[in-house]
This record gives sequence, C-alpha cells and structure tokens, in this order.
Amino acid sequence: MSTFLLIALGLAMDAFAVSISSGICIPRLELRFALRAALAFGLFQFGMPVAGWLLGMSFRGLIQGFDHWIAFGLLAIVGGKMIVEFVRDSAKPQEACDDGERPRRSILTWRGLLVLAVATSVDALAVGLSYSLLGTAILQPAAIIGVVTFALSLVGCEFGKRIGQKFEGWAELAGGIVLVGIGAKILVEHLAKGL
Repeated sequence: MSTFLLIALGLAMDAFAVSISSGICIPRLELRFALRAALAFGLFQFGMPVAGWLLGMSFRGLIQGFDHWIAFGLLAIVGGKMIVEFVRDSAKPQEACDDGERPRRSILTWRGLLVLAVATSVDALAVGLSYSLLGTAILQPAAIIGVVTFALSLVGCEFGKRIGQKFEGWAELAGGIVLVGIGAKILVEHLAKGL
C-alpha cells in the first residue's frame, strides 16, 4: 500500500506542477476551473495505468523471465525524464505566463485541459504496464493514483495562486526521484529472490 501511495505521489507531480503553473498564470483562478482541472487530471491518471495494465497483460507471458528489468527500466525512464526536465528547466530563465502558447495549454478551455490531462498522464501508462508485468492487480493502485492526483491538482491550483513559481520545478524533481527509487526497489527485490 505504501508503494502504491509513493508511486501515486510521483505520478501526480506533473499534474501538481501544471496546477501550480495555472494558479500562477491565471489571475483569480475560479474554484470551478480548479475542480474541473483536478477531476480531468485525476480521471486520466486513473485511466492510463488501467490501459497500460491491459496492454501489458496481452504479452506478459512472453517476458516473465525478465519482467522486473522492464518494470525497472520503465520507472527509471519516467523518473529520469522528470529529473532531466527539472534540470533543463531550472537552467532556463523563467518564462512569462503569456508565451504565445497559453490557449493551447490553459486549463480554462476544454481543448487545453484535454491536452494537459493526456500529457501529464502518459507516464501513468508506463506504470500500469509495469504493474501488469509484475502481476499486480491494477484497480487499487489506479484508484489511489487518481485520487492523489485529484487532491494534489486542486491543492496545486491554490498553492500557485498564493506562492508562485518557486516550488513548481521541485515537485517534478521529487516525483522523478521517487519513481526511480521505486523502480530500483522492484529490481532489487526480484534479484534478491533469485539468490
């Protein structure tokens, strides 16, 4: 259960960072838009692991001998990507909120919200695939991921309105470190079983 919660926290960090950014960039962000965004992020973060799990179940029998390496690799790639993005983004000067792409990336429009919900949940697809390779049931972890993402997204919108850009990138870094750590834990546990 604690591993499910840690993975949920790691996966929710992208949506949390986007929510903080929305709170920063959208003057007087209304609660209804924050709730709508949190619901969209939570639903996609619930659905993507389920989709990844179903995909993985279709070819699990072919890769059972090295599935722990694949699970580790997927989590390391997802977490590593988050860490690299943090490092890359922290080296750039801070961008203004209105960078010409705002309508495409705004939680205020349905199209923008859909793009952001998909973009922040793609990593969850890989995690669902990892769960299927490890033979772990998916509904409980997917529900935890969805609920945690909903809550953190809602908090992120308010946090962004109050605090600003200072912590947005650090959330993504923390999420990346957590996912790489869990991937390493899975690998070590499976390798230790073989000894």
